[in-house]
Amino acid sequence: MQQHDGQWREYRPYVSPTDPCPPILIKWYIVPPNQYITFQPMNWPQFSLDEALRKGTLWPPLFSPYSPPSESKEVGSYG
Repeated sequence: MQQHDGQWREYRPYVSPTDPCPPILIKWYIVPPNQYITFQPMNWPQFSLDEALRKGTLWPPLFSPYSPPSESKEVGSYG
């Protein structure tokens, strides 16, 4: 999670005093970059074709890396 930290958001869920489970105080989620890009501008920079196939997109502003749960945020990475 070294890259694209601007895509991560956090929230603090309600913690019930009667909940028997240990609370997760902070939960994390990712906001995909396409939520903020409403149209495709002309002359956008592009990855090379090989790199685009590896990353799953032709345009760097739409790239959002996937981190397996073992590499995600420390607390509350599952939801």
